Amino acid sequence: MKQITNSVLMIRPVAFRMNEQTAVNNYYQKVIDGLLPATVNVKAQQEFDALVGKLTEVGVNVVVVNDTENPSTPDSIFPNNWISFHQNGDVAFYPMFAENRRLERREDILDLLEEEGFVIDNIVDYSSAEEDELFLEGTGSIVLDRANEKAYCALSPRADEELFIEFCEDFDYAPVIFEAFQTVEGERKSIYHTNVMMCVGDTFAVVCADAIDDKQERKMVLENLKKDGKEIILISEKQLSSFAGNMLEVLGADDKKYLVMSTAAFESLTVKQKEQLEKHAAILHSNLDTIEACGGGSARCMLAEIFLEKK
Repeated sequence: MKQITNSVLMIRPVAFRMNEQTAVNNYYQKVIDGLLPATVNVKAQQEFDALVGKLTEVGVNVVVVNDTENPSTPDSIFPNNWISFHQNGDVAFYPMFAENRRLERREDILDLLEEEGFVIDNIVDYSSAEEDELFLEGTGSIVLDRANEKAYCALSPRADEELFIEFCEDFDYAPVIFEAFQTVEGERKSIYHTNVMMCVGDTFAVVCADAIDDKQERKMVLENLKKDGKEIILISEKQLSSFAGNMLEVLGADDKKYLVMSTAAFESLTVKQKEQLEKHAAILHSNLDTIEACGGGSARCMLAEIFLEKK
């Protein structure tokens, strides 16, 4: 199984804004004072287009789909939470915590991908778990080491343990389960998505080990990564708040590896950390300030990797 892919799905926003339904447990979201919603959306579109441009320039195959005006989906720019694509031809749909995010699931996107030549054999749909108030938000909640058939999950209101185990059984992944926290106004609160505090690349992993308060769990996560031969690059909680954990490794032209992140994440890294990462992949960063502030997500959240085979 491949760990990184050359193809990604990205959804271009039409009504991007701060989503009040996700702000209840996403502590990265902020209201940008004095900006009209239309201005916020225009800025988000500019940041989106710039990232698409940079990815395309280095040879990444970006499938861009426009969001629809109706229904209103302020977080549609983060498709990796509701859908994932797998090498065996499977596509998974996930149950979403915020009601207005459930409207992001679009089957017409599968038709568009098939038109692009991707082969879809089977849909595994977990979305009915929403009826029981159980959630598992795709590769936001789950960080996959596809090559080593391991799935990492920090439990949270958006990552249910039983659902995660069911996913692992369906897709043949060994589950690595733990809890991760951040300090919010002096209190330790669950980090809403695993992919904010860790990124697993082909030969490396970026992890905020300090977010895993339980020493046994921390040791278990790090040992799993070491056992699979990953060089571990540790980031601090301060760097976490600049989205330094929210990165994704992709393949460009001639199978060159790129590590995609925001400029805020890049600027938060030390010289040593950048050197460590650059041994594994060229760093590609883009300004996502508006998307990060209003959406509470960053570069990795915007990219849904397509591992489907082509005809």
